[in-house]
Amino acid sequence: MPKALLSNDLTIHYEDHDFTDPWTQSEVVVMMHGNLESSKAWYAWVPILSRHFRVIRPDMRGYGQSRPPVGEFDPWTIDVPIDDTIALMDQLGIKKFHLIAAKIGGFIARRFAARFPDRVKTLTVIGTPPPIYDTAARVESLTKDIKANGIGPYAQQTMGGRLGKNFPAKGVQWWIDMMANTPVSSQLCFIKRIPLEDITPDLPKIQCPTLVITTEGSALGSVEVTRQWQRLIPHSRLFVLPGDSYHAAASEAEQCAQETLAFMQEQDHKKPSQ
Repeated sequence: MPKALLSNDLTIHYEDHDFTDPWTQSEVVVMMHGNLESSKAWYAWVPILSRHFRVIRPDMRGYGQSRPPVGEFDPWTIDVPIDDTIALMDQLGIKKFHLIAAKIGGFIARRFAARFPDRVKTLTVIGTPPPIYDTAARVESLTKDIKANGIGPYAQQTMGGRLGKNFPAKGVQWWIDMMANTPVSSQLCFIKRIPLEDITPDLPKIQCPTLVITTEGSALGSVEVTRQWQRLIPHSRLFVLPGDSYHAAASEAEQCAQETLAFMQEQDHKKPSQ
């Protein structure tokens, strides 16, 4: 399984799939998972996208098979996973790529696209919170709860809103089990600072074509709230799905993947002929 040593104390695991025609030059898609997840979260997307793109799915530091922090570490800023991903792309020799992200991964990805406009070709964010994600009180209580009880109980309590009422029971349990495997140390490093950032100033700086996907009943924000911040991104569009989940990348994976594929291909077709 591919691993990249980015520094003396950071090894990043990633999945790399490319089923494009071998005589073509495939473009690259990078997928950023959300909190308490790993590259496995994109399982339903890979068959759809990898026939047309080279698909790279990193595990963020401390998640999945990337090396977790041990003991007490400084909380991560929002720029930490961004810089990790850029370092991985540099090591792989990839200059430009399409960026896809879900949940708080989409929060990070918006800052990513604003910071690196010369690297991100298109941006797609699915089921992602508003640019000011007011969770200060929740972060404090959640930190105490996770220290005392671990990740599993939190994942179980919140899975209904995450996946919606129509997701199959066995699928719900799979997501709970995956998220519960997150090291407590990783979660504590992640939640102390990243959800408290304000990325509002970043939105007008995003230069690439951007697709925002949400559901009609998302607990992360109404359609109108989502439309308000989406319109701050210059070359963006909003796609609304029926349903009550906020993790549409999981609950409506195939439809989201097809919509994203069509969006990326549309942007490629708009390129001027060489």
